[in-house]
Amino acid sequence: MDHPAFARHVGGKVAVTSTVPLASREDLSLAYTPGVALVCEAIAAQPELVHEYTWVGHTVAVVTDGSAVLGLGNIGPKAALPVMEGKAILFKGFGGVDAVPICLDTQDTEEIIRIVKALAPGFGGINLEDISAPRCFEIEQRLIEELDIPVFHDDQHGTAVVTLAALKNACLVLERKLNDLRVVVSGAGAAGVAVTKILLAAGVGDVTVVDSRGIVESGRSDLTPVKAALAEMTNRAGLRGGIADALAGADVLVGVSGGQIAEEAVARMAPGGMIFALANPTPEVHPEVAARYASIVATGRSDYPNQINNVLAFPGIFRGALDAGAKRITEDMKLAAATAIAEIVAGDLRPDAIVPSPLDPRVAPAVAAAVADTARREGVCR
Repeated sequence: MDHPAFARHVGGKVAVTSTVPLASREDLSLAYTPGVALVCEAIAAQPELVHEYTWVGHTVAVVTDGSAVLGLGNIGPKAALPVMEGKAILFKGFGGVDAVPICLDTQDTEEIIRIVKALAPGFGGINLEDISAPRCFEIEQRLIEELDIPVFHDDQHGTAVVTLAALKNACLVLERKLNDLRVVVSGAGAAGVAVTKILLAAGVGDVTVVDSRGIVESGRSDLTPVKAALAEMTNRAGLRGGIADALAGADVLVGVSGGQIAEEAVARMAPGGMIFALANPTPEVHPEVAARYASIVATGRSDYPNQINNVLAFPGIFRGALDAGAKRITEDMKLAAATAIAEIVAGDLRPDAIVPSPLDPRVAPAVAAAVADTARREGVCR
């Protein structure tokens, strides 16, 4: 345990600090009893005041069951905690949003929904994290329907938002149009489903999804309900077969599967296209291989250009939703976030710089403003 990462994690990465003074008897009487009783009574009479007189207006719960952590898989709630703490400091550092890691010792769908609903009164939003597919889809959808605060599964939508931002800018660099593209999404898990949906919503011409058994198409008898729905909205060309069949003549590859894709399959893509190989730590296609066949290459890694990093999205999305008092995060709010991210660097685009740096201080405020404006325009605010 001599790696410097261990020293950085000693004692954890988050703590609670006071926002009010506690230096006198008067301070104590105002922050706690008897003064606090007045605030409690006011909230009991007008529940919406909780957003003004508690931390709810700027705090989210980061909830996981430890079933699909980063590239580590089902490592459980205790081992997932360092990642959730990391997520919390990213929320705070980039979006000014306070976040509390909550690691649940259950992977039962109904129990997770029940627990999160019971916890919800103490938070302004719920960020679901590292929950495996297909359970993550039902958990998120049920919580969206049953709560009146934003619920967002970042593994799905954070990835989708940043991918769309990158694709928008890649099209500008290459003078292409979204509606002319044929995109292959490798992976039909949480990220693959969300990426597919946002690309179609943004106007991409055709998307073909490939899972571990081949192209997701309606002729298959082994599709889950989620994949069956995906088959209905994708694969306009009616392709069948595997990844090599899907990539033949394709303009874009988005890898969100973790499975390796052979160079021979990548070589079948149309020339001058785009490869976003986002699996971590090992991309589906090595960047050097991808560069032989594509004009623009992106990965999920920080040691290569064009890092597709969720931190470009989720802090600003929640900041904007909380600022606007949004009850949910809509598809248009996600599209607005993608546009805001893309526009940050739209005036200085290069094939190796199609998205902002994760450390760019302009990103979260721009995303927050776009998301808040869209929420108000859509009328989804309290």
